[in-house]
Amino acid sequence: MSLTRVILTSGRSLDLAELQLTSTYGGMLEGYPCKLVNDMRIRGLLNTARRTDPKTPVHLAPPQLERPDQQAGPFGPVEILPPVACVGRFHSTALDPAHDPVLHRSSLTVVWFQPTPRVPSGEDAEESLRGVDWDGLAQDYEL
Repeated sequence: MSLTRVILTSGRSLDLAELQLTSTYGGMLEGYPCKLVNDMRIRGLLNTARRTDPKTPVHLAPPQLERPDQQAGPFGPVEILPPVACVGRFHSTALDPAHDPVLHRSSLTVVWFQPTPRVPSGEDAEESLRGVDWDGLAQDYEL
């Protein structure tokens, strides 16, 4: 049973099987949001997703960065990711039309960022998530 269904811009329907929402900068005691901090946060999310399900490919949906007009600090300019970091495991129909649709599915874990802690649904999801190239990134598996 899926948590919700997301419709990609390509029209493909995805079932959201698992979702983890965390604060993008939660626990940040020192420093400020910048490329170095953002890269470490993204790398951590991707590595955790890969370890959680090593058989499923992982993709980062490109985040929208806010670059306020502030003086750069010692680590470069301020770059702010959206406040909610999301890791979702999605399933859909098989990529290969020759595969039996009852016995085969496709899957992909996606990391993305969004402004609120709401569960994406239908066509009301972040554009970076809806724009995922499922056919080029997902992988078929047998049930």
